[in-house]
This record gives sequence, C-alpha cells and structure tokens, in this order.
Amino acid sequence: MTSEPFTLVVDCGGTGIKASVLDVAGTPHAPVARVATPYPLPPERFAETVVGLCDELPPAQRATVGMPGMVRRGVVLATPHYVKRHGPRSSADPELVAAWKGFDIQALLTTELGIETLVLNDAQVHGAGVVSGTGVELVLTLGTGLGWALFAGGRLAPHLEMSQAPFTRATTYDSYIGEPERVRLGDGLWSRRVRRVVEHLRPVVMWDRLYLGGGNSRRITPTALQRLGDDVVVVPNAAGIVGGVRAWTMPH
Repeated sequence: MTSEPFTLVVDCGGTGIKASVLDVAGTPHAPVARVATPYPLPPERFAETVVGLCDELPPAQRATVGMPGMVRRGVVLATPHYVKRHGPRSSADPELVAAWKGFDIQALLTTELGIETLVLNDAQVHGAGVVSGTGVELVLTLGTGLGWALFAGGRLAPHLEMSQAPFTRATTYDSYIGEPERVRLGDGLWSRRVRRVVEHLRPVVMWDRLYLGGGNSRRITPTALQRLGDDVVVVPNAAGIVGGVRAWTMPH
C-alpha cells in the first residue's frame, strides 16, 4: 500500500454520476468513469451504483462522495433529485422521501466500498477544489439545479439549501436557473437570470470571491460574465473531482 493515500472521488448529480482516483496532489490516475443516474433511486441502489462505477477504477485507500442535498456528518436530511420517481422535475415518491430522510449514507458507503468514506454536499466538494482559503468565499454550481457552498477562511460553513429558497413568488432558485430553464430560454436569456441571482445574493453574503462552477457555468455568455464583476470567477467543472482530495484536509 502506498504511504500517501489515493482518493476515490465520486461526483453525483441529478442526471449523471462520475468518478476517478487521484493522488494527494490531485492528479488523476484513471480516466473519469461515468454513468447515468438511475431512477428510481433509493439509498441502497445509489450505493450499488457508486460501487459498480468504482469497480472500473484502480484501488484507493479512502473515498469522497459529493451528492446533492442537505448532508450533515454523512447523514442525508433531504435530497432534491433522488426522491423523484423518474428523475429531476418528475414527481416525488413519498416512499423515497422517507427512505432518504435521516439515512446514514456515509456509513453504508464506507461498508460497501470497504474504505473510509466522506460524504458531503456536491457543491461543498466542488468548492474544496477551488477556494483560496482566505476571506469569505461562495461557490455556486450550475447544473441540473443550483448548488451552494460557503467558506470562511477556508472552513466550511454550515450548509444551506439555497436552491430550495423562493426566488420569486412562483419559483425557487433551483427552478429559476436550473437546466430546464436554460434549455427553454437559451444561453443568452438564461445568463441574464444567473446575473440576477448573483446580484440578489451579493448584499446577503458580501463575499470576497464568488466562484461559478458546475457543468453549465461554461454556458454563461461573455457579456453577462463581464457584467458580474471582478469578484466573480468561473471555475472548471473538474473541480468536483479534484476537490475530493482537498476535502480531507479542510476543517468542517
């Protein structure tokens, strides 16, 4: 066994799950393995899917798993997508809601993977890969919905599910700038919405730096990005994998 642990990092989204194995420097030692997120998805099937995906990868001594939702100390309080019958934007299944609520997914994955496992919100893992560790830093991930992670001096703040907060009387942040709206509006109008969200959050958080990540961050138009200001930076989606190594050394 290597003296410095290799980390299995799994980035779980509403439509896809991807994984790789990295060394302590964050260098991948295998191509990223991917699979579509299956539905319906009770906790046991989720763990089964993660384990099956990781069977394709080299051995690791620890694992980091980022998943959408409110996760505290490895226990899921709520998850927005995995309780749906047929995936994001479909109706919720009461049995899945009950199955996920209070489920210790960290304990199950530790057992199933056979290595020590850290489970965090996916935006928190993404943020671990990009924050500088100074000042107040906010990470927003743009993908199926909206992810949120706040850091102060490099320390993770308690997680807030801002995606589920109302943005207008009729919509949440999640539904306002999630993937269905980007597809419906096109990148130009959707980018204006992203800008509006940023300006709504600015006086609330008063960050030193805001990072925009996730698969859709690259779709923000140059005009909208320029108007967001110098304190807003677009970061690569690969941070969701690289952050899985740094997450082990960051204070929670």
